[in-house]
Amino acid sequence: MTEQRAGTGRVTAVIIAVAAMLPYLTLKILWLTGSSIGVADPELMSDPAMVGLNAMTFGMDAVGLVLAPAFATRWGLRLPAWLVLLPLWVGTGLLSVVVATAPVAVAAGGAAVFSGGPIAPWVYLMVYGGFVGQGCGLIAAFALYSRERWPAVFTTRLDLPFTSATRPLQEVVAWGALLVAGAAGAVRLSWTVSEPFAAALQDGFKGLLAIAGAVALLALVRRRAGGPFWRPLVLAWLGSGTLFGWGLYAMIVRSAGGPLGAGAGGVTDFVELFGLLAGLVMGMCGAFLLVERSRAVPDVSGVGDVQPLQDALEGEDRERDRQTADHGHR
Repeated sequence: MTEQRAGTGRVTAVIIAVAAMLPYLTLKILWLTGSSIGVADPELMSDPAMVGLNAMTFGMDAVGLVLAPAFATRWGLRLPAWLVLLPLWVGTGLLSVVVATAPVAVAAGGAAVFSGGPIAPWVYLMVYGGFVGQGCGLIAAFALYSRERWPAVFTTRLDLPFTSATRPLQEVVAWGALLVAGAAGAVRLSWTVSEPFAAALQDGFKGLLAIAGAVALLALVRRRAGGPFWRPLVLAWLGSGTLFGWGLYAMIVRSAGGPLGAGAGGVTDFVELFGLLAGLVMGMCGAFLLVERSRAVPDVSGVGDVQPLQDALEGEDRERDRQTADHGHR
């Protein structure tokens, strides 16, 4: 088979994502090594809680830096599915909120939306600008990578019939997730009435995405409508990833204490906690659905489950007999 390489669009998206990560990672290295660049209070970055959080966020971005090239290289198609999907589920959940809200907030309020704290406004502009760049790059590269590795996701209908041993449980979970995520989303939307513009914009988007994601998951489980399968899948993916990612981050910040953990509590903590749990349950429900659905989807590669690839993409003739990646939901 003729060798297939990643297209220009996918390679460009990966380059943009990697380039956007480097300033943020550099800043984190400087802070972790004792620099106070961009910080009005030099003691802030020496606080144990801040050191731990900076190390954690550096590690999160470093994972993205290592994983991004997989979307434009041959070895990326050999990676076990969980190693790709799990970090991208969390990462796109976090970054999609920034991509959707940060440009609007800056366009409406300029750099003033970042003023008033111990961190210089230019640091926020650089960090959030980098998040927007890496978010756009990673999401685009991942979508193109997924279209090659799992084409059935983009070509089958929502109402595709298949046998599901866990469908009754999935329906119960999806209805329960809709109740919890809907309540959490409604509370977030209520906050937007009294919040500053930037905070209201972010909470409003999170609230809408939580509700839309839970509704989409229920549609995926029930399979009562037609239309492309990928449309509700994208909403369920982003909604659950946003609930889990931002909820987990908030709980870690609250548990660590320090400057970033002050000022929250009460209803906010409950909303974040239940959002975290709802997102986790939604993600697990979606994983069960994809596993079972993949077994019913015709697979031209002959691999129809969701297990990691057991064989290399090349046989003994290497480049001359390259096989495409599995076409299930693996």
